[in-house]
Amino acid sequence: MDYDELVAKVIELLQREKRVPYRALKRRFDVDDDYIEDLKIDLIEAKRLAIDENNRILVWVGDAQAVTSHVAQATQPPAAQQQPSLPGTPLPTVPPDAERRQLTVLFCDLVDSTALSGQLDPEEYRDVVRAYQTACTEVIQRYDGHIAQLLGDGLLVYFGYPQAHEDDAQRANWLRVLLNGVTP
Repeated sequence: MDYDELVAKVIELLQREKRVPYRALKRRFDVDDDYIEDLKIDLIEAKRLAIDENNRILVWVGDAQAVTSHVAQATQPPAAQQQPSLPGTPLPTVPPDAERRQLTVLFCDLVDSTALSGQLDPEEYRDVVRAYQTACTEVIQRYDGHIAQLLGDGLLVYFGYPQAHEDDAQRANWLRVLLNGVTP
């Protein structure tokens, strides 16, 4: 099986299973760590169809992006709704060797999750945390944020990395508004 066939089979598996450990991919497709790294770059960074969870599990987000496109338009801030969308895919850019930039860092987590974890079965609690992370991921990607780390029921998010925008602080604030339901 060549690499393109492998990518297609992994995408098909992710669509069906939603979450697949890297170890399972190694066993199922008889691939080594280099193939796993190539898959991660391809599916997470290039195609943006999945996210990495704790450097152990590949999590599908491709379907969620398509399903929530109508919801995303309805909940965008006024400034974002006025911006014209560009057709097609953006042109690839070569990053400079080094640059100085402003970075806005946001941490969000599930409120009262400790109490919630005591009220639910572990499997139910896991499903709640996954649903929360999926919903947050959709909104974060809409505002071009970068999920630096998933930390239990929390997410560490960067704005201004890997792509800088003039309004990264405002993007982070709109995300805070959407996730917390507070006024700016």
